[in-house]
Amino acid sequence: MSIRLRKTEIYVLNMRTRMPFRYGIVSMTALPHLFVRCELEVDGQGQAGIASDGLAPKWFTKDPATSLRDDWLDMVRVIESACALAGEVGEAATAFDLWQQTYRAQERWAEGTNYPPLLWSFGVSLVERAMIEAFCRARNLPFSTAVCRNLLGVRLGEIHPELADSTPADFLPAQPRRTLIARHTVGLGDPLHEADIPAAERLDDGLPQSLEACIRAYGLTHFKIKLYGDPEKDRERLRRIAALLAKEAGPSYAFTLDGNEQYHAVEEFQVLWQSLAEDATLADFLRHLLFVEQPLHRAVALSEEAGRALNRWPSRPPLLIDESDGELQSARTALERGYIGTSHKNCKGVFKGIANACLIAHRQRAEPQRGYLLSGEDLANVGPVALLQDLAAMACLGVAHVERNGHHYFTGLSMLPQEVQEQVLAHHPTLYCRHERGYPTLAIRNGALDVGSVVEAPFGLGFPFDPSRFTPLAAWNPDSLEEGGTAA
Repeated sequence: MSIRLRKTEIYVLNMRTRMPFRYGIVSMTALPHLFVRCELEVDGQGQAGIASDGLAPKWFTKDPATSLRDDWLDMVRVIESACALAGEVGEAATAFDLWQQTYRAQERWAEGTNYPPLLWSFGVSLVERAMIEAFCRARNLPFSTAVCRNLLGVRLGEIHPELADSTPADFLPAQPRRTLIARHTVGLGDPLHEADIPAAERLDDGLPQSLEACIRAYGLTHFKIKLYGDPEKDRERLRRIAALLAKEAGPSYAFTLDGNEQYHAVEEFQVLWQSLAEDATLADFLRHLLFVEQPLHRAVALSEEAGRALNRWPSRPPLLIDESDGELQSARTALERGYIGTSHKNCKGVFKGIANACLIAHRQRAEPQRGYLLSGEDLANVGPVALLQDLAAMACLGVAHVERNGHHYFTGLSMLPQEVQEQVLAHHPTLYCRHERGYPTLAIRNGALDVGSVVEAPFGLGFPFDPSRFTPLAAWNPDSLEEGGTAA
């Protein structure tokens, strides 16, 4: 096999949320959604591949001192760099080799910048995803088949040395999941009850707005609850959420907590946890907790000091990292520090996610009492490309429940041309349904997604998609978004 990148094109679609999404230091109201189209040569034959992602403000750096405009331009720079460097690699023996050489070149390039690994590797991930789609299209194979037969050429030991004699098939499910539970995000600004919505903020787009309405509309059973980082404020809010879930979600609901990097020491997070654990009104609620995601700021989360503090706290809740998972070895370091695992999202890298899933499965076999875990998280992903590729990866990796929030903060696929909306409905009739107002919306039934059409496609999408109808990156200006959010 041989693979090389011939050409890359980047296009932008400005998107506005239907309601603000507050997830830490920002409330997102708009963002640019980038489409990266790569023309590759696979075994001498031309094949196009595509990837996309929303440039979520303040997630990759969470630096309150920078403007949203500067953040978006930084994200664009790392994407353009990765595209250029991938083109300089030339012919590679496998898709994994092309990714690996691009990753290393981008790493060297980033040494001369202030860009952290989570940011500069994001650029590589978009090229990686487009390349994987092109390969799967060229071979007419679903992503999961390519992974489990190791046709992509993954060498696990070059990411996690203890897996040197293994292949993905040794750890991943023989067949991808065809159903994924949707774990609904409860943002910091989201109304809990219908009665909480002021008349001036009530939406008229046909979609549920409050948590109460979402549970009833989608049959939700799994939730992800954002934390403020203020013990009193968090405890009061969790009491309200606990009462609502007990009433509306049934006795077997489950939830995760997202710390949003609000704490700079383990001891600070212990104060919050102790206040929750000692609250009698939350006792039953906490029995439904699955894990706590990234409570510590990335600057300290993987430090030796944090590891010692975690190991001095045997009664700690299950913790995993998300934003701290910036480098290839981050998941391994997290396990050594006392975390139970990490999250997967395609923006952090597909090959990296495959290796992390295999590492966690390997450790779980060796230490079944530890409860190691790979979770599935989200960056307000929407279709027709980013969400479907993300679901394809989750299904292949065996992730059972996945945070979904794009469908809640955006009005279905109404922002896309009508022709594309019809293509999505035709190719993914169980994942999407036509809303009574005409646009496609994610079909969450009994709290779950039917991803059968996604796992059968080469890499999620399943139909030719031409992004050239959107704004070429060279002609796009961040000012066209007006405001993308406000500091929280």
